[in-house]
Amino acid sequence: MILILILGGVSLSRIPLKLIPDLNPPVGVVVTSYPGAGPQEVVEKVTKPLEESLSTLPGLKNVQSTAQEGSNFILMEFSWSTSIEDIENDVLQRIDQAPLPDEAEKPRFLKFDPAQFPIIQFSLKADGDSNALRTLAERMKLELNRVPGVANVNVTGSFEDEITVNLDQEALEKKGLSQNDVVNTLRSNNITSPGDTIDTDGKTLTTRVMSELKSVKEIKELTVTVNPKTGKNVPLSDVAEVEMKPVDDNTYTRADQESAVLFSVLQQSDANTATVSKAFQKELDTLLKQEQYKDVDAEVLFDQGDYITDAIGSITNSLLLGGVFAMIVLFLFLRNVRSPLIVGVSIPYSVVVTFVLMFFAGFSLNIMTLGALALGIGMLVDNSIVVIENIYRHLSMGKSRKQAASEGAKEVGGAITASTLTTVAVFLPVVFISGLIGEIFTEFALTISFSLFASLVVALTVVPMMASHMLKEPKGNLEARRRRSKSRSRFKRSVEWTLSHRTIVLLATLILLGMSSWGATKVGTEFLPATDEGFFTMRVELENGSSVNETNAVVKAIEEKLENETNVQTAVSLVGTDQEQSFRGGKSGNIAEIYVKMKPFDEREQSIFSFADEVKPKLEKAAQEQNDTANIVFNLQSTSGSSPQTLTFNLRDTNEKRLDNGVEKLQKKLEGMDDINEVTTDRMETIKEVQMKVDRGKALDQGLAPSQIGSLVQDVTRGVTATQIVTEDSEVVSVFVKYDRDITENLDSLKKLLIPNGQGKFIKLDSVVDFSIEDGPVSIKRIDQQSAVQFTVNYSSGTNLGTISNKVEKEIDKLDLPDETQVSFSGEKELLDDSINDMILALLLALVLVYIVMAAQFESFKYPFVIMFTVPLMVIGVALALFLTDTPISVPAVIGVIILAGIVVNNAIVIVDYIKQRKEDGMGSFEAIVTSAQDRIRPILMTALTTILGLVPLALGLGEGTEINQPMAIAVIGGLLTSTLLTVYIIPVIYSLFDKETRRRASRKRMD
Repeated sequence: MILILILGGVSLSRIPLKLIPDLNPPVGVVVTSYPGAGPQEVVEKVTKPLEESLSTLPGLKNVQSTAQEGSNFILMEFSWSTSIEDIENDVLQRIDQAPLPDEAEKPRFLKFDPAQFPIIQFSLKADGDSNALRTLAERMKLELNRVPGVANVNVTGSFEDEITVNLDQEALEKKGLSQNDVVNTLRSNNITSPGDTIDTDGKTLTTRVMSELKSVKEIKELTVTVNPKTGKNVPLSDVAEVEMKPVDDNTYTRADQESAVLFSVLQQSDANTATVSKAFQKELDTLLKQEQYKDVDAEVLFDQGDYITDAIGSITNSLLLGGVFAMIVLFLFLRNVRSPLIVGVSIPYSVVVTFVLMFFAGFSLNIMTLGALALGIGMLVDNSIVVIENIYRHLSMGKSRKQAASEGAKEVGGAITASTLTTVAVFLPVVFISGLIGEIFTEFALTISFSLFASLVVALTVVPMMASHMLKEPKGNLEARRRRSKSRSRFKRSVEWTLSHRTIVLLATLILLGMSSWGATKVGTEFLPATDEGFFTMRVELENGSSVNETNAVVKAIEEKLENETNVQTAVSLVGTDQEQSFRGGKSGNIAEIYVKMKPFDEREQSIFSFADEVKPKLEKAAQEQNDTANIVFNLQSTSGSSPQTLTFNLRDTNEKRLDNGVEKLQKKLEGMDDINEVTTDRMETIKEVQMKVDRGKALDQGLAPSQIGSLVQDVTRGVTATQIVTEDSEVVSVFVKYDRDITENLDSLKKLLIPNGQGKFIKLDSVVDFSIEDGPVSIKRIDQQSAVQFTVNYSSGTNLGTISNKVEKEIDKLDLPDETQVSFSGEKELLDDSINDMILALLLALVLVYIVMAAQFESFKYPFVIMFTVPLMVIGVALALFLTDTPISVPAVIGVIILAGIVVNNAIVIVDYIKQRKEDGMGSFEAIVTSAQDRIRPILMTALTTILGLVPLALGLGEGTEINQPMAIAVIGGLLTSTLLTVYIIPVIYSLFDKETRRRASRKRMD
């Protein structure tokens, strides 16, 4: 026993802390760059060939692609039974087989990795200029990257320095130079080239040719050409302005309306999130205490480690409270201190054994495994309660302690073994559930199974041993006294009445079952309960082509509104980009992202969901007063991956015109519906663009090919990174060659841009191209090789996924869309539909397994059939509990029903097994039924109450992170309440219907 405790302590210290079990979704992406190509060209030359080649991959469920200027992105979703590692070679092989243009870069295949998502985000702001903040941020990044378990620290808003070479167009023309000449000069003068080895003085030495640029001064003095008239060198400073300055990335980062930088911390894939978080926070606190960071203010926006610790702490508290409630129940029923203490040993001992098994199974401590322990805390004592109660009953008959312990444990040993096996049997199908739910709930099912097996061993070994030494022999025959009690007599009369009025009892039960089932249809459905993590993001988007300054004005208006919200702790804004784009170095002037951290859970009155519903209209009004095209999208996605209050689906069609028509009609319908806050689509948007059509005849006369003109314009408008230099301070700085903004950002100036022709002269750009302003696509979306539009519907917190999806489906049916236009739901709706089918199968398998286990235990098919009638009794309680608490039917609630299938039969097993024993002792059937109900009512109530009260803290949803287990606890409590109260009456009635002797007795009474 002591050895097990030691092993448990060691195992617990080695089990990692995580929020949810490790998930590895079978998702892969193929990214292809096609420089200079427009979205339509990318679709035809890159997207379609790749889609056609990849579509034959084994296990592929769907393919989504996005084509935009210069790049293509293909997302592949596989079945959960498919291993990405196993098919990686197949993917690479099919990529190589796709016929792609020579100008396109080789496609890259990337696997989904949860470690790519930040575990910590915090903002940094300081008094003083942005240069000082930039320096401190870069220095802090280097320090924080050294924290064990940290893979990388990304910084958004910290500006790097670069050397800009601003070209003077007139000076270039006078000297006969082009942008390309300047770029080539810089590259050819900044080289380090290794040579072969040479032998000298008996030594072998390596050789290297070096010409390194070290400073702005050296670049300015670089000779770009020679004046043909004077023969003097022409330095770069004569044709361009050269200076070192921060990179102008045209974005803004603010924290609480002050300039700031945003840190995003990525952990190593095998790291323990809670441990990394703790070490990182410690290092950050240490750095902030240093003198150089005294003026720096850091605000943690999101820390997954803290949330994990809080969530697991909340569930641990629920577990401990459940244990305390179970002990109180034992004390109230047994009316002595020693019996509850003996039974109480089964809780910590079973939990410790479970930790040992979890460690060897490779599980982590997360909200699912701890939720399993919290759910099972009352069940852990059930076996021990039945044993100790029976031992105490035998002691009350006047038997010795050892005799009572031996006979009492032996008498109920078969019943509790059967009940444990039936409970464990319901979890076997859960292990076989595929998909996301299978990944999340497998550890949950196995953890409960581990704990129940441990509790069975304790009940049959440790409890009788301790009872034989600790329990005192009661004075007098307490059992005889209890048999004469008024409450026992009243219960006996009620059982006899039900046996005499079986039709009325069964009819009333059926009516109650029908009414409660009707109530269950009114609560709606959802995939997983929404979890309030106190953090959400908002995406702000203006019409395409909007300037970053216009977007910044809109964001400032939103920030001012957020500042007045008492529930908001801090807000960080990225303007001109979002986090995903900033990691890749991308930017878009018309978008922004705002990160909002709410006050701690116990310091605010609103959840993030009701807050979002309330504040969204205010923020939209403020934003649209600045720019009427502004659109705000809330993202409340949780760490577990669920997207609360979001319904997604797509329309697909091979005909784009027909698709656009269907999308337009449907969007108008949905926007007018109640409970819908927002409807957004990724419908192909257009943007005004300057199109320059090359006049091939005129270009040929000037000695130019269209490709040369395209390359020249691209370099002029975008600029060119010529080289990188290493300064005296060992800093790597890029050298960027560009034209003045007045030329590149003004259409009239661009038309007059001077470009070198093939004859050594300069000509104006508009002499060889025709300018026009046209609409061009921003991006083109496709799903399963068809044009597609994705709908994202955000609904209010007052409704649920099932209700809103039914309304949307009705509206779609009313539109009578063409057969060629396909509608398919995705996201949580798709996951829910797939999961419910799996759950129904799991429930049916669970019931079959329970029946088989009982049939083997009783060596009969009749008795298990009688016991199975407890299952519909639980449905009454589950439906009533969900209806009264307004809890939608979700995956955890259905898991609770599956668990109940194994729990509720336990009470009936105890009664039927006892009836069987009494009949074997020679007692008549009617008397055996009544006596068994009388004798077993106390352990039945004790086991039910310990389980119910053990789940109360979880059902109340006390603390953070308990939301996902709350529906499960509510379902189990409701089902257990009604099944317990009805089992002691209905099971005797059902048994009497199958028993020949009681049927004959009933016939004789009717004849009399």
